[in-house]
Amino acid sequence: MARARAASAIIQRLREVIDEPVTELEHRDPYELLVAVILSAQCTDERVNLVTPALFEQYPDVQALSKAAPADIFPFIQSITFPNNKSRHLAGMARMVVADFAGEIPSTVAELQKLPGAGRKTALVVAGAAFGASAMAVDTHVFRVAHRLGLVRRASHTPDAVEADLRRIVPREDLSEAHHLFILHGRYTCTARSPKCGTCVLADLCPQWQALQRLPEPRTELNTSRARYWCGTRGHYVDHTVPREDRSGVRQESCPRCGSFNLFDTKTGRTLRRVFDARIGDMAYGRPDDRTHAA
Repeated sequence: MARARAASAIIQRLREVIDEPVTELEHRDPYELLVAVILSAQCTDERVNLVTPALFEQYPDVQALSKAAPADIFPFIQSITFPNNKSRHLAGMARMVVADFAGEIPSTVAELQKLPGAGRKTALVVAGAAFGASAMAVDTHVFRVAHRLGLVRRASHTPDAVEADLRRIVPREDLSEAHHLFILHGRYTCTARSPKCGTCVLADLCPQWQALQRLPEPRTELNTSRARYWCGTRGHYVDHTVPREDRSGVRQESCPRCGSFNLFDTKTGRTLRRVFDARIGDMAYGRPDDRTHAA
């Protein structure tokens, strides 16, 4: 299976350059990890790590947190995203753990998902990092990296679909490690904007990089006074473009006169061709300047 072989090669290379494939959320036990992961929703790990020391000093365990009202928690987390909702989630989570789980953080994905503020991704992260479960939580980094590397089907538009695809090709014993490897690779190398493709150890294995390399080089001889766009197929200038999909389903800008996708912006000299790129909630397409970033 080609994708399984590719996944194996990719994981091995990432192991060679990422020394510690673990979560960057600072924690000492399952309770602290669960709190940190709930706080990290649509927020950076760096920001979460700034607020949790004071929060954990005030509420060192789930029993202490269960006695707090959302209004008590809010001042400690007000600098992160959605502090009102997360204050309620933390208070509700702690009370449920004490009432329904005898004060012990549950260890299974199914039980963790019952807690306020803990969706499937949160449950998978905690089950994998705190309890050693074979888990592949799909966040924005894993979603983007898996698509760019061609490890999942282009039709996999949701985190759940990407998780299912990855579970089919990554050995069960490697799932949690691969999750962290993909996150760290996406966070520091395969970033959403300006990915560091030129220094990436996976460049020769990456369909995204190969597609970007095939884009036409910028043109330097274009006359900006003639029109905004130039058609490289017929050599004529046009003032507007016509959007339509190419054979791969990628939305492109086409020439209104001949229908060619081989258009250039006369101001920048860059091609208007797009390369498929995927992000959670937005199956986006790489802009022409991605090629410059990748070089």
